[in-house]
Amino acid sequence: MLNIIFFGPPGSGKGTQSKMLLKKYKLEYISTGDILRDHIAKRTPQGVEAKALIDKGQLVPDELVVQLLESKLTENKDANGFLFDGFPRTLVQAYILEGLLLKINTSLHTVIALDVPKEELTRRLLNRAHIEGRSDDNEIVIQERFREYDNKTFPVIDFYKSRNMFIPIDGTGTETKIFERVENVIDGVVKESSYNVVLIGRPGSGKGTQGEIFAKKHNFHYLSTGELLLSEINKGSEIGKNVKSLYSNGISVPDELIIRLVEEEMRKYNEHRGYIFKGFPRTLIQTYILEGMLRRMNTSISLVVYLDVPMLNCFKRLSKRAQTNDARPYDLTTDLIIGRMEEFETKINPVIKYFKSKNKLVRVNGIGSLEEVAEELDQILVKSLKKII
Repeated sequence: MLNIIFFGPPGSGKGTQSKMLLKKYKLEYISTGDILRDHIAKRTPQGVEAKALIDKGQLVPDELVVQLLESKLTENKDANGFLFDGFPRTLVQAYILEGLLLKINTSLHTVIALDVPKEELTRRLLNRAHIEGRSDDNEIVIQERFREYDNKTFPVIDFYKSRNMFIPIDGTGTETKIFERVENVIDGVVKESSYNVVLIGRPGSGKGTQGEIFAKKHNFHYLSTGELLLSEINKGSEIGKNVKSLYSNGISVPDELIIRLVEEEMRKYNEHRGYIFKGFPRTLIQTYILEGMLRRMNTSISLVVYLDVPMLNCFKRLSKRAQTNDARPYDLTTDLIIGRMEEFETKINPVIKYFKSKNKLVRVNGIGSLEEVAEELDQILVKSLKKII
């Protein structure tokens, strides 16, 4: 989902550029002015309240604007993204927008503004007033509109500048030339955006191997809790000794320990395109924890892939691996393998249900050669990620 705030002073051509943006990126247009007018025309309770305030010359309060905006976002939560025009106008509204986007599991990607010299803006507006016969749009009125725009917009722009989200764009030249600049900025933002994939599947489904292949090919960081724990065991650390004892007794590693290792790994490798998570989250609680970790990094879980391999096939694979040098400490006996299978089946269903409800779950057939599964997974992931942006 691609979310953009678009600013531009009167006469900047923001309306024209907005239409072109909506068409190219298939975004949903969000204008608080349009939303208010729609509710007023339909005589909804909110529209009646807003009209009464406007007729008295009063501002529509944030509470009402937010209520209408939240309804609009929720109605379109499956959109490719949103283009915000006319919102936020204040710092309070900027924080409100952040919260509203989090509620639909997304966030703001960038804030852009068309930068045009005042002299050029004045020339455009006077020319338009002459063509349209708008005698009220004289130079005095135009300068007042500029002052109003600056007073309302600059504090919000400064807020987003402090978050390194604001990008000014040269708004001079032809419509086509300006849009080329806008496109370049948006495409750059999309390219740099972080996308995070969770790979789930039964023990022995091959998700580790496939996750590493995809991560290497597309510049993701592969993060496997199994490998993090194994590394601690091999180092002989206190954590490793504790984990080894738990494994040998068929006991799950506690969340507190796993979370600490995952968070450290994410901090170390934060310059990749995103993460491929394997083995985490395994439970609904871990899912909420991972979402919180990613939210603090201003990103989120983009996609969840369930690598579907029948239990019998997985059991055979693990039993075979247990006879090799690649044997894992948690797969050395039949009882340990069966225990892992049972634990997976018990804990994963709520996780699957959760991501299904958010339309983030994709199933991939894990039966076939290594190359066949890798190719199918690659096609599905790339296609799904394109939909996300």
